[in-house]
Amino acid sequence: MTMLEGMTSIDLGSTPIEETTQDITDAVPDELTESPEERYERLLYRAQVEDLNEVSGIGCLYQSGVDRLGRPVVVFCGKWFPANNINLEKALLYLIKLLDPIVKGDYVIAYFHTLTSANNYPSLHWLREVYSVLPYKYKKNLKAFYIVHPTFWTKMMTWWFTTFMAPAIKAKVHSLPGVEHLYSAITKDQLEIPAYITEYDMATNGLHYFTPVPQATCS
Repeated sequence: MTMLEGMTSIDLGSTPIEETTQDITDAVPDELTESPEERYERLLYRAQVEDLNEVSGIGCLYQSGVDRLGRPVVVFCGKWFPANNINLEKALLYLIKLLDPIVKGDYVIAYFHTLTSANNYPSLHWLREVYSVLPYKYKKNLKAFYIVHPTFWTKMMTWWFTTFMAPAIKAKVHSLPGVEHLYSAITKDQLEIPAYITEYDMATNGLHYFTPVPQATCS
C-alpha cells in the first residue's frame, strides 16, 4: 500500500464538517452573538417585567422635577447606593427602567456625592459595562451632569472616566461645591433631595452662600 492509499484509508467519522460547525455555533450563548441594540432591547424587556423592588426601594435614583429649561432632572444619591451589597445586574435593569422613557428627549443628572464612603463606589469595570450597554440616545440627550459635594477622589475618577472611557460627555460634567450652585439651573422647588444633603450643605457652606443670576425673560 502506498502512503497516499494509507492516508485515504483514515476514518474521518461519519459527521460532516458542516454539521460540526453548526453544532458549535448553536452552543454559543445568544448574549455573545447579539448586537448592542438587541442586547439593550433584551435588558429593557427584563427591566419591564422583573421585580426590581430591592433596588427601587433604596431610593438612591429617581426623577425630581425639571430644570429651568423644562428638562427632566434625574437625582442620584451616592450615599444610599450600597455598591458592595446589591445585585448590580438588577441595579442596571432599574436604571434602564427609569431612564428609558426620559432619555427620549433632553435631560440632566444631579449626582450628590455627599457623605459617601468606599462602600458606595461601584467598580470601574461595572461603570464601563453600564456605559457600553446604554445606547447613543443616553449620551446625546444628556445635557448636563452635575456632581455636588465632590471630593478629590471624585474629581480624579471623573477626569479618568471622561477622558478614557466616556469622552462624549466630558464637557457636560460640572463639579459644584454646594447645593445652591444648582439653583441657577434648577429652581429650589423642582429639586427634591434628602435632608442629610441639605444639613451637610449648611454645616459646610453656611446659609445662602450663592445667589443665582436672574434669568432674562422675553417681554
